[in-house]
Amino acid sequence: MGTLTNQHIIDSLQNRFGDKIEATEESYGMLTITVERTYNMNVLNFLYNEPSLGFTFLTDLTGVHYNQGADLLGVVYHLHNLPENVRIRVKAFFPKADPVIDSATTLFQSANWMERETYDFFGIIFTGHPNLIRILNVDDLGYHPMRKEYALEDPTRHDKDDSFFGR
Repeated sequence: MGTLTNQHIIDSLQNRFGDKIEATEESYGMLTITVERTYNMNVLNFLYNEPSLGFTFLTDLTGVHYNQGADLLGVVYHLHNLPENVRIRVKAFFPKADPVIDSATTLFQSANWMERETYDFFGIIFTGHPNLIRILNVDDLGYHPMRKEYALEDPTRHDKDDSFFGR
């Protein structure tokens, strides 16, 4: 117990995948690994099946949208090795114009509804998902509400007193 270090995880991934691991960083003690989107399932399978790693629990899966610069969408996976009590984050990014990534449902059954929610709110298409339909919004919504494509406030409104909002 307690032998699984961030450096061991990084070394194992870089030995196995080389430059397919695009970046690693440690924020607040949690290791974050960024991978090429076409290798997301290879990396997740390796993290799951490699005996010295054992990340067998998918804590969370969600989408992100960075609309500055390259206008990227991404998927973020939070994985947990329960016996060692180690958590890591795996990210994969892709252009908003091509929002497709492989589904993790073949490895984690819990990814099913998380991927549906991510599809619903971000428009990310999970290839191989067994039932990729909207889960919370109406079917004919026509947009994905968590994308940063709309102004946060209506600039034509004059009925608000900004002094109440600390501005």
